[in-house]
Amino acid sequence: MTEPIVYDKAKYHYDGDFPADLEPEQGFVHAGMFLGWIIDHDLYSDWFGPEMRGYISAFKNREMTGAKVFEACDGVLVDDMLTDEGNAFARDYFDFERGKYLADYSELLTRGLPSMYHVADTWPNYEKLKRRIDQRYREWKGETPGGWRSLFRKRR
Repeated sequence: MTEPIVYDKAKYHYDGDFPADLEPEQGFVHAGMFLGWIIDHDLYSDWFGPEMRGYISAFKNREMTGAKVFEACDGVLVDDMLTDEGNAFARDYFDFERGKYLADYSELLTRGLPSMYHVADTWPNYEKLKRRIDQRYREWKGETPGGWRSLFRKRR
């Protein structure tokens, strides 16, 4: 049996460079926005059973942010929570060492802020980031010129 892939845990950040002057909820924002994108694209798994369906609906109805859903998941994002396609994309894009997520997040949302943890958990911020993740997802799937999967398509 293989070990689960842990994409992020809020506690990782509290043990690191999380600013002491911020509310702990700010530690859920960056991964929560990605989890929200996963939910918007139905790339979440059956891990979100009946007891979690209300959170999915609340997010899709814009009644609860992704950070709040992430918090309800105990601040943990693991592979069991995603579909196969969701995992494949997350491994490429959300990986903190090799992926582009944190760079995109920083470029779009942290200008002028003391840290990535200072980003406000707002729908306008989510929508701005969502557009970029949508673009990265299309590139990843090879749906745009220059997307890495387009290199493997047969030429007609």
